[in-house]
Amino acid sequence: MGRLFGTDGVRGVAGRDLTAELVMDLSVAAAHVLGDAGAFHASGGRPGSPDRPIAVVGRDPRASGEFLEAAVVAGLASSGVDVLRLGVLPTPAVAYLTTALGADMGVMISASHNPAPDNGIKFFLKGGYKLPDAVEDEIEQRLGEKWDRPVGSAVGRVRDAYGEADRYVSHVLSTVTGRLDGLSVVVDCAHGAAHIVAPEALLRAGAKVETIGARPDGLNINAGVGSTHLDKLQQVVVSRGADVGIAYDGDADRCLAVAHTGEVIDGDQIMAVLAMAMHAEGKLAGDTVVATVMSNLGFKLAMQNAGINVIETAVGDRYVLEAMKAGGHNLGGEQSGHVLMLDHATTGDGLLTSLHLLSAVVREGRPLAELASVMTRLPQVLINVKGVDRAKASVPELAAAVAGAEEELGETGRVLIRPSGTEPMIRVMVEAASAEQAEQLANRLADVVREVCL
Repeated sequence: MGRLFGTDGVRGVAGRDLTAELVMDLSVAAAHVLGDAGAFHASGGRPGSPDRPIAVVGRDPRASGEFLEAAVVAGLASSGVDVLRLGVLPTPAVAYLTTALGADMGVMISASHNPAPDNGIKFFLKGGYKLPDAVEDEIEQRLGEKWDRPVGSAVGRVRDAYGEADRYVSHVLSTVTGRLDGLSVVVDCAHGAAHIVAPEALLRAGAKVETIGARPDGLNINAGVGSTHLDKLQQVVVSRGADVGIAYDGDADRCLAVAHTGEVIDGDQIMAVLAMAMHAEGKLAGDTVVATVMSNLGFKLAMQNAGINVIETAVGDRYVLEAMKAGGHNLGGEQSGHVLMLDHATTGDGLLTSLHLLSAVVREGRPLAELASVMTRLPQVLINVKGVDRAKASVPELAAAVAGAEEELGETGRVLIRPSGTEPMIRVMVEAASAEQAEQLANRLADVVREVCL
């Protein structure tokens, strides 16, 4: 059997891949690893005692989240862990409340931007950080192990803590100075976890807010709305004459934006605006921002021109976070809109990011499109070559073809060949000064991949 944990927790089709039984077993194993529930039970602790482990549990609005939440709570409580049930909240809210409420662990039930039939479960350490690989491996190893089950007063107690959403909203609002008075914002909540807290936070900040994708029914999450489907938001922003549009994904750990012109502002541009603002205020740690190898070359050139260093990592927010923590940096993220601001959060937070982006618009007194023009996105073409052996991504013939393309591009573009981490597929990405050149070179390299990587 392959590794159960993926790049962001355990995901699958709820009820088929991600069953109630599996989720309950995962929660039991996580309780033993993260909450030290076995030690608590052996010590004969009582509910509410200082050594009794506590977990916070949140979810997005998917219908399957209801039975999966019950399975998580059952696994934790049966292991001797007290559970605070947070209800429907964004992933970053669960991460924040893990720390704010002094919990030993946090659990989020969500499949992020995936369609409604999917779901997932991710755990947070005490302190609100996602699990490193070694801890995930330990949880997997302890699945199904025999254990001494607590009884009587040693079983965990469960209570609802839905009111803690306000604590999270107050926290994100406290991280920005000034107000958004007069700014008109269209907010696309993806029928997801931010459908209440995001509009509330923006309204409290003074913005004029119109929402779309804010009526979840358990089955419509991410369906034609949210950060992966921006068409509707673009139309509404332009037709209403709004200043800005903000789109979250299903669990609101990331966001993208739309300018008043309808132009999409991606994660690279959002990071560029934030980096420039923090740099000007002397708040950008080490004058450095952390991005992945997939960030547009235009972002890196803009940062270079502004005197800001860029550290590159592999694709994935966990790798961005590792580099940020290792170097003491406080801003990083991905082109997808997953932005980490470690002065205020332990994980990507779409609501936090959007508040800081909108604050920059108000503070500068310039439209978002103008602020985002600090970087020029070079044309980028990405081709996913499927059905090939990803282990052959470094064969000499392909390396030679890449070297030829790089020589042709010179300093005006770049090439990235990246094997998929989960599928028999190799990704070919080319950036160039023109869309025609990028497409031509990407297709040429894709043909080479098909020839030599079968």
